[in-house]
Amino acid sequence: MQQVVSVKTMRESDEATIKTKTPSLELMKRAGEAIYNAHHWQGKTAICCGTGNNAGDGYVLATLLKDSCHLYLLCDKFSPDGRHYFDECIKMGVTYSFMDENTDFSRYDTIVDCIFGTGFRGEAEGLAKIVIDKINQSGKYVISCDIPSGLNGDTGFGYSVVSDLTVSIGTLKTGLILNEAKDKIKKLVNCPIGIDIIGESYYLLDKEDFIGLIPKRKNHSHKGTYGYTAIWGGCEEYSGAVKLANLSLSSLKAGCGVNKLIVNELIAPSVAPYLLESTLFKMPNGFNKEKIDEALTNVKCLAIGMGWGKGEEHDKILSYILNNYEINLVIDADALNNLSAMDLSILKTTKCNVCLTPHVKEFSRLAGCDMNEADFQRARTFALEYGVIVLLKGTATSVTDGKSVYFINRGAPGMATAGSGDVLSGILCGIGGYLPLDIKAVSMGAYIGAVAGEMAQKETNAVSMTASDTVRNIGKVIGEIYDY
Repeated sequence: MQQVVSVKTMRESDEATIKTKTPSLELMKRAGEAIYNAHHWQGKTAICCGTGNNAGDGYVLATLLKDSCHLYLLCDKFSPDGRHYFDECIKMGVTYSFMDENTDFSRYDTIVDCIFGTGFRGEAEGLAKIVIDKINQSGKYVISCDIPSGLNGDTGFGYSVVSDLTVSIGTLKTGLILNEAKDKIKKLVNCPIGIDIIGESYYLLDKEDFIGLIPKRKNHSHKGTYGYTAIWGGCEEYSGAVKLANLSLSSLKAGCGVNKLIVNELIAPSVAPYLLESTLFKMPNGFNKEKIDEALTNVKCLAIGMGWGKGEEHDKILSYILNNYEINLVIDADALNNLSAMDLSILKTTKCNVCLTPHVKEFSRLAGCDMNEADFQRARTFALEYGVIVLLKGTATSVTDGKSVYFINRGAPGMATAGSGDVLSGILCGIGGYLPLDIKAVSMGAYIGAVAGEMAQKETNAVSMTASDTVRNIGKVIGEIYDY
């Protein structure tokens, strides 16, 4: 579990550390040394420096690389600490020049990017943009100090350097994992330098955080021990037989004992041939209390909404479940749209343990905000107000219960295909058969789906993989985290 903070929190923590225990010159020295120790240096290195403390980290690095590097300056401007270490470079005989439109990096093996830091806002322009272009077009190994220059340290958006290695200083910032960050950072490492975080933190989870979460299985057990689950989806317009089958199979592979697929009776014949391990429940059109109760008998977790369509009484069905059941409830896709049109106060009174799994557009409708405001912070506010878990899908997935925020920064480009979200809902449904769907269990589900997608892409490729490829790899991921 790695700590993740906002740029503001990092800045305030840095200032507090300088004020109470460690001089700023010492922190800059540690940052430069961290970059030096994060890479095996060979050949000639170009260090591109801007005007702030990020440039100062580059000057410290230059004092360590000495005659195997050359400093490139954006202009003749320095922060006070940066000036100190630049003068040290000059005393050591480190060479430097100013960048311009004709700067040529062809004779270097490595380029170090120290142009902008995490506090940069706006868009790179002028000479800075030209230099960023030159770095990206150089074909050299690129190392960014703290963040690729031009990338927003909070949002992960922005025209920026594309780094082979980014060495985060102190603590990870949200902009290093969100949105475009994964396309700008091939490898990310964080190097603590003795800054104590003051303020709010989030956490990046990985495999070791889930080991032991899945209970050991006893020989003296049966299918009911691990939970009856149900998936309710599909409609006449969207039969999606194979996708629905993948949903059910995902649930079983995630560990539930029995999965029931609830579908409209009109599409049941097309779905049945694809179901091997799951059972099929035919649901009539419209709201039918008796049939709902029959379908949900003994069910511990229900995932609802995938391919559900726009049935006239879906809001009534969803309201009935929220008002009358005490189960793990995963609400996804079309059911999220139904929920958006309802009085959300129902979430405050339900006995269901509710997990919402929207992408950004779905969440913006749910929260009544613009898409550019539909981020993990807004999701946290929503989760706290309504007492639910919100899993916000994205390049990095965020999971929040309103109190904490966890990030899963795994997955692969090949997962951008129809049915990937459905597989995730199936996984969550399966986990909900034997665990409460709290923030940790939901995060584990997101991790399992993401890493299974990575494995699937390695078996196929980013262009050709499908959701069913991900399903086949669910068991491998669970095998890595299951406590035997």
